Amino acid sequence: MTDLIQQEKIFVQDDVATRLSKIANNLSAIKREVTFNPSAAASLIRESLFFIEWTAPTLIEVDVEQAQELVDVGRTLARWQYRWDKICQDSEALSDVAIEAGNLSEHHIFS
Repeated sequence: MTDLIQQEKIFVQDDVATRLSKIANNLSAIKREVTFNPSAAASLIRESLFFIEWTAPTLIEVDVEQAQELVDVGRTLARWQYRWDKICQDSEALSDVAIEAGNLSEHHIFS
């Protein structure tokens, strides 16, 4: 838990654009890793959920619509996390996650 608190303190020092860039980079990494290294992808999903949790409150002060879209990305990641064991047993589901993660990484909120 202490490591997570430290990670949050470091992460929130960045401006919102940098934080969003880190989330987009994680989504791209999920796309790359999910079919070859699902456990690494699961870790990236978990980290991305924390990044979103730490970014949304600041983003809502700047742009409510973008904050809502970011939370929607978080919902997608949370669904994957919840169903991860089933997803890992299905190569088509892993491919679907890779495609969706790639699409999400290019979402306009990350530009």
